[in-house]
Amino acid sequence: MPLEEIRVRGVVQGVGFRPTVYRLAKVCGLKGDVCNDGEGVLIRVSGSEEEITEFVNKLYQECPPLAGIKELIRSPYLGEFDFDDFVISCSVHSVVKTEISPDAASCPQCQREIFDPFSRYFRYPFTNCTHCGPRLSIIRAIPYDRNNTSMVNFSMCKECEKEYQDVENRRFHAQPIACFVCGPRAWLERADGKPVISDMFSMLDDVDAVCTLLQKGEIVAIKGLGGFHLACDATLENAVLKLRNRKHRYHKPLALMARDINIISEYCYINDLEKELLTNSAAPIVLLNIKDHSKLASSIAAGQNTLGFMLPYTPLHHLILKRMKVPIVLTSGNISDEPQCIDNEDAKDKLSKIADYFLLHNRDIVNRVDDSVVRVIDNQIQTLRRARGYAPAPIILPPGFAKIPPILAMGSELKNTFCLLRESEAILSQHLGDLENAAAFNAYQETLNLYLNLFQHKPEIIAIDKHPEYLSSKLGKELAESNNIKLEEIQHHHAHIAACMAENQIPLKTKPILGIAFDGLGYGEDGTLWGGEFLLADYQNFQRLATFTPMAMIGGKQAIYQPWRNTYSQLINAFTWEELQKKYSDLEIIKFLEHKNPKLLNQIIEKGINSPLTSSVGRLFDAVAAAIGICREQCSYEGQAAIEMEAIADTNILNNDEESLNYSFNFEKSDNIYYIDTSPTWREILNDIKQQISPSEIAAKFPKSLAIAIVTMVKQLRQEHQFNQVALTGGVFQNQILFRQVKMRLEKLEINVLTHSIVPTNDGGLSLGQSVIAAAKYIKRSPTSEIKL
Repeated sequence: MPLEEIRVRGVVQGVGFRPTVYRLAKVCGLKGDVCNDGEGVLIRVSGSEEEITEFVNKLYQECPPLAGIKELIRSPYLGEFDFDDFVISCSVHSVVKTEISPDAASCPQCQREIFDPFSRYFRYPFTNCTHCGPRLSIIRAIPYDRNNTSMVNFSMCKECEKEYQDVENRRFHAQPIACFVCGPRAWLERADGKPVISDMFSMLDDVDAVCTLLQKGEIVAIKGLGGFHLACDATLENAVLKLRNRKHRYHKPLALMARDINIISEYCYINDLEKELLTNSAAPIVLLNIKDHSKLASSIAAGQNTLGFMLPYTPLHHLILKRMKVPIVLTSGNISDEPQCIDNEDAKDKLSKIADYFLLHNRDIVNRVDDSVVRVIDNQIQTLRRARGYAPAPIILPPGFAKIPPILAMGSELKNTFCLLRESEAILSQHLGDLENAAAFNAYQETLNLYLNLFQHKPEIIAIDKHPEYLSSKLGKELAESNNIKLEEIQHHHAHIAACMAENQIPLKTKPILGIAFDGLGYGEDGTLWGGEFLLADYQNFQRLATFTPMAMIGGKQAIYQPWRNTYSQLINAFTWEELQKKYSDLEIIKFLEHKNPKLLNQIIEKGINSPLTSSVGRLFDAVAAAIGICREQCSYEGQAAIEMEAIADTNILNNDEESLNYSFNFEKSDNIYYIDTSPTWREILNDIKQQISPSEIAAKFPKSLAIAIVTMVKQLRQEHQFNQVALTGGVFQNQILFRQVKMRLEKLEINVLTHSIVPTNDGGLSLGQSVIAAAKYIKRSPTSEIKL
């Protein structure tokens, strides 16, 4: 009988893959074994050629819900073979090439069991099986076995052991299997340290008590899957304001969780794709268009036209919300801008002045994992934050990246992720936040070390952003120098474009495309801050073809959070201050700017005092928003002004094709680079304000007009350069109006438009771009490297 070794790579550990192999091998009459090792799953079988082929086909057809076969290689087996049946063998420790499954939301079977009085899992908040439950959040090492997770502290009872060993049971080799007898437990504590008096609640247990507390207007810190959350009743304005004030999160929208789809549908419109996203195993926060938020606290998402909803994704959440007929706020358990707390004592120390109560448990969170955020635009998924449920599932690289050394890309300063690149795939970390916060930077380093150890990744190249002050770049330089590793400095916007190319499977050996990269800012090749770029790019090189006329960022970083500074800079480029006073002195924005000492501001701009030049389209949006009265004085988070301006935009304007309703832009060329000048735009905007055109009309006219200007520039560049693909990337393209208008107009020109879906268009996708550029540069230096197309 033929003997074969079958190597399976992909997401194949901790997802019920070996039991499936066992079951199918028995059905096909095979003998042999299956085991986990560092590369994935190894199968040794004896049987006829037909039986083995049938087995392999069934393996593809009946792959478990959370598993993913990336590669299956059959080869003759030449070693010792002493099996008279098919068995599951112990894991083998070897060089790590396998993948880690993301944490998965509770499956329907586990949900039914926790509400079934006859199940031994009735109301057990840590119920799971091979189809669901913790993965990344509890793992310390590969292979994904219980002793390599934080479940090592909990010895299985006889009943759990029985299910764990029963190949017919869906908990066969479910590493986090546990029950009330042997597993983790949850308990309630008061933030002030006083004992919880259970008689004050009508409750079944401490988890159920949380529901009663929320209904009473209390704030509860809940230890969940990948970190702590802060929760309150989303319909109680006093509770929501109390949470905002205590957390120092005054304006940023708060995430919501509801018991089921029916409750969400009372507040938001939900299409089929959005429903699928809410209910799948990733269970992200989904941004939904508001139907009715009159019953919700008004401060949940002031100035927004969307709400971020998610469904319960752990048994703990399901049990808390069982009696909750309204949504709850479920926001990150942290002090504003810091990473989520994951440790009980740390949480009690940091959150005791925010929360009234703590729901704690004793299963350690090894890896902090935030909630993912997605939305649907024109029936296409757009990922805004890639974390729980998605990370660290690998991203398959395009053709041409098969023979590359291990690479580490350090990512950006804001919305950071890092990326491990190995043959044919990229492993993008979960969202790690803004590194300018010391606690977030420490968490970034801890997570980086964990990934490097988990995947036994020893980079031969480290890729960093060119910005000299990014903490991620500084750390990358230190690691490269201390370990004698080659360093690649990657331009910010080139990385954005390369990330978009990579996720769209653009081959390594391809003609340059036009990348349009708009964002807040990135360090440019000329020492200025770029952010409105048209780059002709492939993976190795780029040429800057066009940009926006640079403007002074008055006060540097202050301009991000004080939009009026950008308005002044734009206006003083289009007018003299005397002109503004003469023509528009009656306008509110001009009266406002008069009190900001224009004479001093002009001197600051002329002398370049803490006023770096930037072509940023993000700052342009801020400037327009402030001009029409949105977040004029202050923003509490980057992009707030632009987001709130988008929310009020008049849809009638967007649907009107009359050219007279659009603002004008000038196009100039200097040193072979085109510049889009906004001077005429500002004259027309001020005239509109003077004629009392509503802010909602201006909020629609501006992005529509900008889209027309962008496409006009593309037409001009297309006459001079050969390309038929355009990538839209950078955080500004999170603006749905601009994104839709540009995409629609480019497609009318029969241009293939590349956009982001699986990685964020913002800086959360930057590390992927850095890594593939570094790989491409390596391949260019190594002409003998094999390139498979």
